[in-house]
Amino acid sequence: MGVMNDPLTTDLFPQALLAMTLQGQTDLDGFRRAARGLLAQQMLPEQVSWHSASDATQDLFAAAAPLSPYVHNGAFSDAPVVSVPPEFLTLCESVILHTDPGRFGLLYRILWRLMHEPGLRHDPLDADMMKAQHMAQAVRRDMHKMKAFVRFRSVQDETFRSRPEDGPLHVAWFEPVHHIVEAVAPFFARRFTQMRWAILTPECSVEWRCVDGDGPGSLVFGPGARKEDAPPPDAGEQLWLTYYQHIFNPARLKMKMMQKEMPRKYWKNLPEADMIHTLAGGASENSLRMIDQPATVTARRMPSPAIPISIIHEAVHADSHRPAGGRPSSLAELHTATNHCRECPIGACATQAVNGEGPLGAGIMFVGEQPGDHEDVRGKPFVGPAGQLLERALAELSINRDQVFVSNAVRHFKYELRGKRRIHKTPSQREAAACLHWLEDEIAVVKPGMLVALGASAARSLMGRAIPVTASRGQILERDDGHKVLITLHPSALLRMPPEAQDEAWTAWLQDLSRLKNH
Repeated sequence: MGVMNDPLTTDLFPQALLAMTLQGQTDLDGFRRAARGLLAQQMLPEQVSWHSASDATQDLFAAAAPLSPYVHNGAFSDAPVVSVPPEFLTLCESVILHTDPGRFGLLYRILWRLMHEPGLRHDPLDADMMKAQHMAQAVRRDMHKMKAFVRFRSVQDETFRSRPEDGPLHVAWFEPVHHIVEAVAPFFARRFTQMRWAILTPECSVEWRCVDGDGPGSLVFGPGARKEDAPPPDAGEQLWLTYYQHIFNPARLKMKMMQKEMPRKYWKNLPEADMIHTLAGGASENSLRMIDQPATVTARRMPSPAIPISIIHEAVHADSHRPAGGRPSSLAELHTATNHCRECPIGACATQAVNGEGPLGAGIMFVGEQPGDHEDVRGKPFVGPAGQLLERALAELSINRDQVFVSNAVRHFKYELRGKRRIHKTPSQREAAACLHWLEDEIAVVKPGMLVALGASAARSLMGRAIPVTASRGQILERDDGHKVLITLHPSALLRMPPEAQDEAWTAWLQDLSRLKNH
């Protein structure tokens, strides 16, 4: 029976293969040029075999085909540009670093299909696409492990002996699974810019060199090395092992999760690996020992004063915050009461209440919004950056700082935590209203000649209504009790302004405060 000359049969079994040779195992630019040329010639994926110049052997089938010799990718340098989805280029950048010898053929097959099957880019279950995605994921994981598990050891090489100011050479040995060294090396260059280092791997090595000891550095790649070429343990390694032993938390030990993130194949090159079994074996005992320890007593940043229970009782009652005889008769009594006030939630979180400070009968009483972080810790008003700016203004106006009284409308520091930092938060109207009687008590005790409202919160508390500070700054208003109130900005508002606007704002603020000299 004869065989039909079917064109489809001819396509499935091509008569010759075109063998493409790339510059190296990770020659992405060469692959792109070759792929564009092959597409221009309508070469089917199964008609092409891929190799790199470093391959030890050539494709047997390609070598047997006299009509298709090896072609260097430079032969297609003039091939037209091919438009592909951006995600395919990203996929190529990772897959080409894989050690699978069929990765180039896989990528060209996907590229061919993208040109002829537009719906492929939207098919997440396609076998070729899934295989390429798995290869890319394996490469990314290997890159992550290299960043995590490289361990440097110091070597006093010839350069160190001639120029010790440049520091010793730090050498590490690592065995990557894929061709990732050139891709990961820039990460170490950015992280250890000021350090001379080298990473040895079986496939290739990389060294970071600085030009004449300073200036921009350069990455120098060389041939692979043996593990015996890496330096032995040094004193710095023992320091690292001591640190690792102390940070090992038995209560958080999960062996399966640890081995997933730190696969055993990496253990042979990790100095801390020898300690893992010992530390893991004693984890249960150490956890029980931690549980049996008594709880740590949380200490306030500032000790609470010893207050008679009768005074505390009078201070915290919602119906009356004063002794039966009326308002506090001294600043000390006022401070005692406010330090135990819990009419709003702020008092429970702050270190202590911050009352006003200054002489009785002061000619000027400055009232701000609330204490800040510095004031909360020290228990004194206006001792932070805003207070320093206020002192500078008083000095320029020839006003004696010791002769003025400084205070705030709110007695406790309101904040939110961002990491370890306590960031200022503006108190609500309800919180300011809860503190209002403490401010009025303080005014009654101090009997100042004139009040200065620093900011909108202070102006509302002193005047009993909202005051547009920007429109009213520099004006002197009168309260119902006859006290005069100068309206101006809070000094912290000047600190938040752009640098180019601060000089003008400072001059305007001094002009507002200069009105105090006429009263």
